[in-house]
Amino acid sequence: MIEPPPSSTPPPAGPPPAGGGFAPPTGPAVPAQHTPPTYAHLPGYPPPPPGYAPHAGFVPPAVAPNGQPLAGFGERLVAWLIDTALASAVLMVLFAPVFVWLVVRMIDRMPAAGPDGTVAEPDPSVIFSDIFLPLLLAELGLFLLLLVFYWLYHVEYARRTGQTLGKKVMKLRIVPLQPDAPLTRGALGKRYLVEFVAGSFVPFLNYLDGFWQLWDKPWQQCLHDKAAGTVVVKVAP
Repeated sequence: MIEPPPSSTPPPAGPPPAGGGFAPPTGPAVPAQHTPPTYAHLPGYPPPPPGYAPHAGFVPPAVAPNGQPLAGFGERLVAWLIDTALASAVLMVLFAPVFVWLVVRMIDRMPAAGPDGTVAEPDPSVIFSDIFLPLLLAELGLFLLLLVFYWLYHVEYARRTGQTLGKKVMKLRIVPLQPDAPLTRGALGKRYLVEFVAGSFVPFLNYLDGFWQLWDKPWQQCLHDKAAGTVVVKVAP
């Protein structure tokens, strides 16, 4: 009979099994293997291929209350740049006749040279009334025209589909935070007041408004989104 070596550890004590012999060792429970999260198909994303299994570290994108994926900072920035370029082009076309008129007016009001070739010093009151004041009024008119255009574009036009041209290009849409609520003129008007009116008078508010999305949780809203109760989501192509 072969005896076990002296250094071997005896099996742990425990009730013997019904068939005799040693009881199986009792040790710490082995934890179950981690099961990767299941893939949930989100609106705006193509369905996964057959047999697809996500990685254990897979984190699904953030979604709005209606289940659509939220727009990212870069996508919203590109859409804003497109809309800003469009607005600038429209205002340049509208302001071009005023600019030409101002240039012609300043040339006409310049003092003529005397017989000896010298030019008299212009009267400061004439400079103010003929050059500075018209230029100031033109800039004020351009600013008011810009606010009117932004209202028509970002409120009246966007109210039909929740999209501006920039958002259509980037496949984004403005939707209410409440999934069953309609997108109203009042909600878009609040976005307009914070983004364009208040942003034009409060220093650095435009930057704070735009960058707020980077740390806002859970809906990734800008300040004008919070004021209006809206979010920007991705839409299927």
